[in-house]
Amino acid sequence: MELSVMSPVLAAMTLEESLAYLKKLGVDSFEIGAGGYPGKAHLDPKEYLGNPEKIKELKALLKKYDMKISAVACHGNPVHPNKEIAAKFHEEFVDAMKIAVELGTDTVIGFSGCPGDCEKSENPNWVTCAWPPEYLDILEWQWESVLIPYWKKTAALAKEIGIKKIAFEMHPGFCVYNPSTLLRLRAAVGDIIGANVDPSHLFWQGIDPCETIKMLEGAIYHFHAKDTKIDRANTEKIGVLDTQNYGDVKNRAWVFRTVGYGHGKEVWNNIISALKTVGYDGAISIEHEDALMSPKEGLEKAVALLKDCIIYEKAGEMWWA
Repeated sequence: MELSVMSPVLAAMTLEESLAYLKKLGVDSFEIGAGGYPGKAHLDPKEYLGNPEKIKELKALLKKYDMKISAVACHGNPVHPNKEIAAKFHEEFVDAMKIAVELGTDTVIGFSGCPGDCEKSENPNWVTCAWPPEYLDILEWQWESVLIPYWKKTAALAKEIGIKKIAFEMHPGFCVYNPSTLLRLRAAVGDIIGANVDPSHLFWQGIDPCETIKMLEGAIYHFHAKDTKIDRANTEKIGVLDTQNYGDVKNRAWVFRTVGYGHGKEVWNNIISALKTVGYDGAISIEHEDALMSPKEGLEKAVALLKDCIIYEKAGEMWWA
């Protein structure tokens, strides 16, 4: 396994400043944002694609700090019912795939997206219940008429470009938000579709990350290290479908925290061990979104904890058995 960091937390730094800082912290790789919601603070593909010299300079910079790219992140909603919005997210995702291959990685991270409820929709419609029956009709239309056709076409393009892994972050608000929806899209499109497992989005849905990891064995292509703190008292009053501002830490049912501040080290040890058990040996990429900590403090505390949790070496022979 390797310790990685997702780039948006370092948006205030230049790319070289970010790489130097991560090297000092003992981080092994960088998950770099290249469009969509993660932004392009460190990598705008259009500045590099078709420009071999600039790509060469970028590779030299990565080599200088002994830093590889674990994946390219370009989360968006390419099936948004607003055609202009959808087209922008799609174009950025395609550019992200192209630059990923140029930088020597075959993995891109994103969201499945969420359509509207019909052809005339203006905004996405995330279906969360099975009754009244029209909700199931909406869900069927979203998957069969929009989501599956889009990702079949985009997966074919990804293979042409040289991408082998499209890793979806299972995120509420999008069609793929839990293990079963991830596996449904993977079954329909093919094994180029896999998961970017992020425990933070599982915790607040009441899903056990370790059980998710077992369920997704063979389909885990990337991992985000982010935590969630559940406020039991608030949850018992309002439930987990909380639309209050993320900054309202006192009143929310749950909030994102840096690793170790939602769940203790034992939980993270178990998660890392579960990953190892199913054969995942890739990046453990820190995504820092904590309203109570600065980017620097939150990131450095996550690095310190995860360095102790990550299993870096192969087990070798069971000499005691």
